[in-house]
Amino acid sequence: MSGLLPSETNRRVGDEDGEVRVLPLEDEEAAQLIDCLAVDTARATLAALQDEAATASELADVVNTSLQNVRHHLEKLREAGLVRVIGTKYSVKGREMKVYAPTRDSLVVCVGGATDRFASAE
Repeated sequence: MSGLLPSETNRRVGDEDGEVRVLPLEDEEAAQLIDCLAVDTARATLAALQDEAATASELADVVNTSLQNVRHHLEKLREAGLVRVIGTKYSVKGREMKVYAPTRDSLVVCVGGATDRFASAE
């Protein structure tokens, strides 16, 4: 089983567009990620982006919350490395809006530190 997971934590494995980020549970980045995803609106926003890239106002409609609330959670998702800006488009009023999409990385949060080893089943 230990051959399936990287032996070092907080590293990237794979090609650039499909990397796997591995974080130990006690890592600050993992804590930020868990805090971010603890909120239903953040999870719903990220789930909506899995279907289609969108602007904050489009996401507010899909998630059924305020634009300010979605913007707050998008910023937290960006800080956690789960969402990225992929471009811009213009509103009917001519305002430039960011278009968001999920990052292409996969993420594994591991319990235990870098020195922990998996015991083989006997």
